[in-house]
Amino acid sequence: MNAPLQFPLARQSAGTAPPRLPGSVRRTTSIDSEWPEGFGTPVSMSGRARDIVTPLEGGAPVEFGRGEFSITASQAREILAIEVTPPHPRVAELIGVRAGGASREALKTVLGDRIGSPLFQVLDDFAGASLVGNWIWSQWNQGSRSVAAMTMPAGVRGPRENICTGFATGASSLTPDGLPAHGELGRTIVGPLEPADDPLGWHSMPAQSGVKFRRARRLDLFRDGDLLHADLGFQDSGSNPEGTRSALHEYRVHAEIDPATMTLVSLQALPLILPFRECPGAAVKIGRLVGQPVASLRDAVPTILRSTLGCTHLNDVLRSLADVPVLARNLP
Repeated sequence: MNAPLQFPLARQSAGTAPPRLPGSVRRTTSIDSEWPEGFGTPVSMSGRARDIVTPLEGGAPVEFGRGEFSITASQAREILAIEVTPPHPRVAELIGVRAGGASREALKTVLGDRIGSPLFQVLDDFAGASLVGNWIWSQWNQGSRSVAAMTMPAGVRGPRENICTGFATGASSLTPDGLPAHGELGRTIVGPLEPADDPLGWHSMPAQSGVKFRRARRLDLFRDGDLLHADLGFQDSGSNPEGTRSALHEYRVHAEIDPATMTLVSLQALPLILPFRECPGAAVKIGRLVGQPVASLRDAVPTILRSTLGCTHLNDVLRSLADVPVLARNLP
């Protein structure tokens, strides 16, 4: 087998969100994670999501959707407690469900009537945020604790060979026994996502200090010519001992969509911050999704871009395009 392609390390943030365009819709989501009782204990996760539309004449946005959750999860990523806003009568059925494929299937069963809503999107992202949140512990002085233990939650440690592009056989990200080469993990210092000149461009996110992690997303949808355009931003970051923020992942994605058929016409991904030299290779494979109905992407992406054809976190970004048909109904 040929060795995986290596790229220059992607270590540059795009910075704050771009200006809101007149006549555009914006969805922002965030999941903040902290460990009140310290390392190795249950994680407290707070999710927030908001949908806004900017009038054609510009100016202040108008909110048309919001969702929030509070989850306590074990180190094995099982939901121990959950509350959501707006309330849902069946949400308690998610208690005991483990993050990942199981939580996403359970979410479709329990909250299937909320698909397309900001609440459903941020709950769907519980799986990814709980997978990588432990990484922030590696940014703090933890003495004799191993980087591997600090980086991955219980239940997902062990060989990772061929689970994604970055961990393909022969990659620099792997040790000879197929384990992640955590010593290669770097960090990039990043600033805020919220533009100082547009405080309404993002939903409110709390200031972080101490060992706290955040997964944040943005999706801008607008018309240009005969097509719909979706501009997406994604970042995994957290507070560090120096009082700034360190980031592990950041992507920008641009998609063009035929509004008549709601299928993907073109798709581009820009890797900005990634941990290993092989990781950016996933961005060159996403053209396989062109022609797909966007509404099907939550299920289609992990099938079409499975294993070494995809990146776990880029796939999460692409899956969120499934809500474009719902968001497009609110375009002026």
